[in-house]
Amino acid sequence: MAPPPPVLSVSVTPPLVFLPPIARKQPSAASASCSRACRGVQCSAANKPSPPPSTSPAGTEVSSVSMAKIRSEVLSPFRSVRMFFYLAFTVSGALGGLIALTRLIPALSSPARAAGASETLKGLGIDVAAVSIFAFLYWRESKAKDVEVAKLTREENLSRLKIRAGEGRPPVPLGELRGTARLVIVAGPAEFVTESFRRSKPFLKDLMERGVLVVPFPTDGNTPALQFDETDEVEDGAGKMRMRLWQLTPVFTSEWAKWLDDQKKLANVPLDSPVYLSLRLDGRVRGSGVGYPPWQAFVAQLPPVKGMWSGLLDGMDGRVL
Repeated sequence: MAPPPPVLSVSVTPPLVFLPPIARKQPSAASASCSRACRGVQCSAANKPSPPPSTSPAGTEVSSVSMAKIRSEVLSPFRSVRMFFYLAFTVSGALGGLIALTRLIPALSSPARAAGASETLKGLGIDVAAVSIFAFLYWRESKAKDVEVAKLTREENLSRLKIRAGEGRPPVPLGELRGTARLVIVAGPAEFVTESFRRSKPFLKDLMERGVLVVPFPTDGNTPALQFDETDEVEDGAGKMRMRLWQLTPVFTSEWAKWLDDQKKLANVPLDSPVYLSLRLDGRVRGSGVGYPPWQAFVAQLPPVKGMWSGLLDGMDGRVL
C-alpha cells in the first residue's frame, strides 16, 4: 500500500489593508467664535502641567522672578539711577562724618584746639543728617522695588497657568491673551459661579464690546450650570457669540488652587471665600474682591476695544493692585 502524500504547510501573508484617511472633525460654531476671540494665541499640544520655573532646565524658560525684575525695570526705569545716587550720597556722607569725627576727638581732648571744635561738630551733624536722609530714601526705594517685584512675580505665575478655550482645544497659558482680552477670574463653589453667570446676562453685549472674557473656576469640583436659554437669543443672532464670554476653562486645577490660596493668604481672606479677580489688557490685576463680580461697574469703567476708542484707551484700565 503506497504511503499518503506529504501535507504541505503553506504560510499565507495577509494582504496589506489601506485604511481611508480619517476625516478631520470640523470645529463647531462655538469653537470657531472662541477661536476668533483668542486670535493670536499659540496653542501647545502638551497635556501635562508645566514644571515650576525653579525646576525648568537652564536656558529653556525665564523664571517668574527674573521676568518680574525685568518688567519692574521697564515700569520704573529711573529707580536704579535714584538708588545709585542715594547710595553714593550715603557713602559720601559717612566718609565725611568719619573724617569730621577724627578731627573732633583731638579738638575736644586738647584745649588749644577747642576753638575749631564747634565748626567740626557742626560739619559732623550735617554729615550725620545727610547719611540718615539718603539712607532712608534708599531703604524706601528698595522696599518699593521688593513690593513691586513680588507683585509682578505673582502676576507672572498667574500668566503661566493654563486654560482651554472651548471643548477639544489644547491648553494655552493665560498670558497668551495679553493685549487681546480683559480677563475676569470667578473662583468659588459651583453655585457661586452659576449665580455670577446669571448676574452677567444683562451685561453680556457690553462686556463683549469691552473685550471681557470670564474664567470660571469652581473650587468644589462640581460643574456649574452655564447654559443660555432660548430667550437669551437676540434678534441679531448674537446669542451664540455671547456664549464665548464664559468658554474659557482652567486646566490643571491644582495649580490654580495653589495660586488662589497664596493670594488669599496674602490678603488675609479665608480660604473658603468666593472671590473674583479682574485683569487689565496687559495682564496686570486691576481689581479683586470677595463676592460676585461687579459687572455693571466693569461696563461703566472699561472702554470699548472696537471703534474710535480702540487703541486710544487700551492702557486706561484703572490702576493696578
